[in-house]
Amino acid sequence: MHRQETDDRTAAGPAGEPHRDPFAWLDDQAERRRAAGLVRTLRPRTADSDLLDLASNDYLGLALHPEVTGGAAAAAHRWGGGATGSRLVTGTTALHTELERELAEFCGFEAALVLSSGYAANLAAVTALGPHGGLIVSDAGNHASLIDGCRLARATTSVVAHADPDAARKAFDGHEGPAVAVTDAVFSVDGDAAPLPELAAVCRSFGAALILDDAHGLGVLGDGGRGAAHAAGLAGAPDVVATLTLSKSLGSQGGAVLGPARVIEHLVNTARTFIFDTGLAPAATGAALAALRLIRREPRRAARAREVASALHTRLTAAGLTTVRPDAAVVSVHAPTPDEAVRWATDCRSAGLVVGCFRPPSVPDGISRLRLTARADLTEAQVTDAVHTIVRTAPAGALRG
Repeated sequence: MHRQETDDRTAAGPAGEPHRDPFAWLDDQAERRRAAGLVRTLRPRTADSDLLDLASNDYLGLALHPEVTGGAAAAAHRWGGGATGSRLVTGTTALHTELERELAEFCGFEAALVLSSGYAANLAAVTALGPHGGLIVSDAGNHASLIDGCRLARATTSVVAHADPDAARKAFDGHEGPAVAVTDAVFSVDGDAAPLPELAAVCRSFGAALILDDAHGLGVLGDGGRGAAHAAGLAGAPDVVATLTLSKSLGSQGGAVLGPARVIEHLVNTARTFIFDTGLAPAATGAALAALRLIRREPRRAARAREVASALHTRLTAAGLTTVRPDAAVVSVHAPTPDEAVRWATDCRSAGLVVGCFRPPSVPDGISRLRLTARADLTEAQVTDAVHTIVRTAPAGALRG
């Protein structure tokens, strides 16, 4: 009884008055999202869905490939369901080092470091290579993980105009000390590629390094899918670092940083998202390794993903929709408003097609979009069906007169 009375007094607060609700402000935020048409909800998918998928990032169609799932199962059976600890304690297996060696070799870099996600890889690279007194020059269209890396780094960050090497040049001008430019290699919203050779030249003129996030380039760009750095002739350069995810073209989970061996050694000793995080699960490591080996055997998959993206762009543009020319496997289709973008995506789903729907604040330019991801395993008939569905369900305001 005494315990209950104590709890009641605590709940009532001082002088018997009720506590103020500390989360009352969340209700106002929720209402603002509803009014702006920006409410997001989780939609669990089933394992046996018959919907045509143009929303996932499974660019090469490997997530369910038997070699990839077999690699995951074999690794889990041998090494267990989890890594059991951080990479520096018990979380490094022979599979991790094997994947790092083969990733570096495939992409053309000296060394690689595998982390638990692409997000963690970007945080590791940017924070570890952006020291106090340094300068980070960041593209305005960068992914949230790069932005968060800049926020956490002790360097000063200068955000510059999207895909503008001259803007980067002006930002570097006059700076003394460590400096690095940070950019997506292929931007996740519109699928446009960064001007990597030009940006690298600017960096070199100021003695700055270049970090490029190749999440959407690996498996799609470069010879046989070796990535954007390889395609730009920058792979293995002593002043270039690439980050990537294992969750897109490799159909698995996790991330990696690739670069000079001394950069990787520095990350092992200083990157907090590597040191203090549990290592990547063996199943994901095994799946990624199996996918990487499959890509090496079947280099045609990369070209096919680009072909599907080009076909989607050409046909949708011809039908009167505003689309962005894809440089890799992402195709962006503009929608009139956030609400209409949601309805459009919902109508596509009702017609058997799953598409991505990007709205503010996920898009920095405020333009709502359908985001389509081309996959190497799509047939010509599936591409035709997808185009027909998107055009048929399009809001009137999305179609040019």
